[in-house]
Amino acid sequence: MARGSAKHRPFWLLPSILSADPTDLASALRAAEEGGADAFHIDVMDGHFVPNITFGPALVRAVRARTRLPLDIHLMISEPGKYLKAFAQAGGDTLAFHIEAGGNISALAREVRALGRHPSLAVRPDTKFAEVEALLPEFDEVIVMTVMPGFSGQKFMHDVLPKMRQVRHAIDISGRAIDLSVDGGITRETIGDAVGSGANLFVCGNSVYADGPSPQENLRALRALLPGEAPREVR
Repeated sequence: MARGSAKHRPFWLLPSILSADPTDLASALRAAEEGGADAFHIDVMDGHFVPNITFGPALVRAVRARTRLPLDIHLMISEPGKYLKAFAQAGGDTLAFHIEAGGNISALAREVRALGRHPSLAVRPDTKFAEVEALLPEFDEVIVMTVMPGFSGQKFMHDVLPKMRQVRHAIDISGRAIDLSVDGGITRETIGDAVGSGANLFVCGNSVYADGPSPQENLRALRALLPGEAPREVR
């Protein structure tokens, strides 16, 4: 998403609409934009790969109609290949699927590129770095989860940080402009650990929409903790 040289990746904040008020998503999107959000993260869950059911292509299409910011679609679903085209057509810019969902991961990444979108590989906390390492060059983004996928509001798992550092090291060695996203439990207390472990994209849910004074102020407070990056201009 934050494409550029391998040596300069902007820090982005991606509010997760899973934590927003589902009866007033338009206001939630507007508030996040006012607070300096760089993109939106949309969690798609099927009740099979994870024990929760959330959004489909229709919701993504509705969000796309209300914002110019990039949409990071996180497919926590079984058989993601069946739905890549639908979510691309709905307006997703980055399509993330889980290594744990199985299938031909390389073929899925190629399919996402053929759709004109950025492929992203999502990794649960209990998946080892060795299972991911060889696949990294095929992706534009890697999402390292610091909670078990399925529900918002979980606590940040600090024991995932060493794996995050391994991913960052492998990305840097590759010389490719691959974004490292951290998803789960990102707050004012944990974002510094994520920065220090190499992340440059930060999915933030409850810390934007459920805690603190307002989404605008919450995002500005998180931004103030990032090392000297201004919000990206909307193109």
